Amino acid sequence: MSRPDFPRTIFEFQRQFNTEEACLKYLIASRWPRGFSCPRCGHDSFYWKAARKLLECKQCRYQASVTAGTVMHRSRQPLTIWFQAAYLVTTHTPGFSALQFQRQVGIPSYKTAFMMLHKLRAALVKEDREKLRGVVEVDETYVGGAEAGPGGRGARGKAIVVGAVEVRGERAGRIRLRVVKNVTGMSLEAFVQLNVEAGSTVRTDAFAGYFGLLRLGYNHTPLLGAKSSGLPYIHRVFSNLKSWLIGTHHGVSDYHLPAYLNEYVFRFNRRKTPMAAFQTALGLIGERKGPTYKGLYAVGAGGTEWEHPNPDELDRGFRS
Repeated sequence: MSRPDFPRTIFEFQRQFNTEEACLKYLIASRWPRGFSCPRCGHDSFYWKAARKLLECKQCRYQASVTAGTVMHRSRQPLTIWFQAAYLVTTHTPGFSALQFQRQVGIPSYKTAFMMLHKLRAALVKEDREKLRGVVEVDETYVGGAEAGPGGRGARGKAIVVGAVEVRGERAGRIRLRVVKNVTGMSLEAFVQLNVEAGSTVRTDAFAGYFGLLRLGYNHTPLLGAKSSGLPYIHRVFSNLKSWLIGTHHGVSDYHLPAYLNEYVFRFNRRKTPMAAFQTALGLIGERKGPTYKGLYAVGAGGTEWEHPNPDELDRGFRS
């Protein structure tokens, strides 16, 4: 038996998930589509412990939590709120800032809304995802507001984002994005090896940082001349990424930028089937727990709590 279907319209969603009980039934059907089977002994009969949302095996008394391994585990927020958050995140094309989400759902605390969205973003990342293949464009860009000093690869005070996109005829296929510390050959080659299948044709500009790709088993094609005409797909991805960061989130901090890149990649790669991401965001497809509250508000490696005088600005780290 397959997992239960996901809602395809806002009216289906409101009808299907209007109570905690309805959400619980959906969770149980999603986690045990063939019926409950005790993780410890395999027995299929259980007692339902409503107060703690647990299924207790009648054979060995093992207690299985409905939300364990999901972004909702040990959360004080109602399941209806989590379901609404997952639906909004996966179906609203431009995405939501935490402030928009807080107002839309009616959550009193901005930090709670911020944490929930970051947990959902973390759940969107598939750890064992397939590498890009075929013809792939690779380049870097700089994310951040206007800074004094040189531009291009000599820019200072900005985050460096390297990206790759499959070229499928006249359209872009899947993409990958990642923040890197620098544009050395070691950083750029590591990104390609992590995200592009060996033997693929990798198109880049003539920057020397990519020249080691040939010895790594790639068909490296450095393009000379006008970059904008030579790498149109990855440049379009970068342009749309920056517009999205500013238009939806009004800029983000460097500290949280990787999470937003993950969300953008997920949205782009599933732009044709956004509804199918609903269960993934909740963590029902494999274990997706997401970051902790402390991890979200720690600064760097020091673990100092991040206090900000204006909570509306927590998302905002730069301006275009």
